[in-house]
Amino acid sequence: MKIKFYLRCCIVSLLCLQACHEEQLQQLESKNGFAVLPKVQPHLQVADFAGGCFWTMQQCMMEIKGVNNVVSGYAGGHTKNPTYETVLTKTTGHAESVQVYYDPAVISYKKLVELCFYMHDPTQQDRQGPDIGSDYRSIAFHRSVEEYKTIRRVIDSLDSSHLYPAAIVTEIKPFSSFYPAESEHQDYYLKNPWNLYIRKVSQPKVVMFKKRFPTLIKNVKNQQS
Repeated sequence: MKIKFYLRCCIVSLLCLQACHEEQLQQLESKNGFAVLPKVQPHLQVADFAGGCFWTMQQCMMEIKGVNNVVSGYAGGHTKNPTYETVLTKTTGHAESVQVYYDPAVISYKKLVELCFYMHDPTQQDRQGPDIGSDYRSIAFHRSVEEYKTIRRVIDSLDSSHLYPAAIVTEIKPFSSFYPAESEHQDYYLKNPWNLYIRKVSQPKVVMFKKRFPTLIKNVKNQQS
């Protein structure tokens, strides 16, 4: 009887977790297997970052109050219309990146930049944990001189605070283009909670991020999800 009760509890928990995750999924359009970038609403602004696997970065960004959408994709390279497979070859120059649509009345660009450095280790050159290669490098893209100055000030401040044992190696690059990734990579964290990589690599980062900044998280009650 105890075993049956335990199994029922497990099934109910799994169904609740799945339902919760489905509610959080973005309604991103798809075309030819790739996500379509959302239309930028008048009250929103856009920012782009790269910091290792975009499955993790996308979810961390989506947890922040004031962030409406986050699209996983590729940026920073020279190849047009890259795919997940071509980026993995390390020959496109692109890095797995995220494009963030946020409300500056709720979250400032400076705060987004600051939070980005807590989602990944910006001292790792051309890698992020188990993911190795230039496609996993750390990049902060800017669309104006003011954004460049903001990124520079944040990096200098973090370096002088000795938050990390080594210097930050994040590239500061002018934004040129962003290519949305395949639809299967959008909201991957939520769609694949039992994926081994998600459980071993992504989930610890997301949970730690949410615990570190509870007042900036949309739903504090679900910090363990």
